[in-house]
Amino acid sequence: MSESSVSVVGVVMPLYNEAATVPRVIAAVLAQPCVAQLVVVDDCSADGSADVVEKLAAEDPRIVLLRHGVNQGKGAAVRTGLARVDAPIVLIQDADLEYDPGDYPRLIAPIVQGHADVVFGSRFIGSEAHRVLYFWHSLGNSVLTIFSNMVTNLNLTDMECCYKVFRREVVRQITIEENRFGIEPEITAKVARLGVRIYEVSCSYRGRTYAEGKKIGWKDGVRALVAIVKYGFGAAK
Repeated sequence: MSESSVSVVGVVMPLYNEAATVPRVIAAVLAQPCVAQLVVVDDCSADGSADVVEKLAAEDPRIVLLRHGVNQGKGAAVRTGLARVDAPIVLIQDADLEYDPGDYPRLIAPIVQGHADVVFGSRFIGSEAHRVLYFWHSLGNSVLTIFSNMVTNLNLTDMECCYKVFRREVVRQITIEENRFGIEPEITAKVARLGVRIYEVSCSYRGRTYAEGKKIGWKDGVRALVAIVKYGFGAAK
């Protein structure tokens, strides 16, 4: 039986003001045979995103909708979702159209085959399609990844990639403290400390411009640096 034919994946999807894209993303996620569960955490959207998901959830029992009464950030939404997901393999998926759920079979393969405990996606390896966008974002990502690697002694190429996949038993050992985009270096540092088997797999990327809704900014880059130091050198938790 192939990896793509087994429903073993629980997807955690943080959601904030993505009413225009979330129906297409959810359709793409649920089209993957490997998906058993989709936990969407609406982080107090103001554009009706939660109402859109609620209607879809009424049509497909695999969708679980959780709501935050106050906007807290992506990290907080992921934390809420991880506490609810119960599939054996857990995958984080953004609610925009930048990442393609069609990559799931490739992303989960090292875990399904028994080689890995955690898989990081990478936009910078392989031959998958990538939209060409901001030079300074790319440079900043490289700097953050290199700094993170120096602290964790890993050799990742894209620490900031949204796609992170875990065996459920592994992710349950991690307590996420960051409320915003600092979760990427936090998760990386805490996974590295566990000493588990980590793989990296290429993924496609259709990045957005700020005019199209991109949310991450330079302040998040500064926070990522702080998080690398805090969780890379701090006490395990």
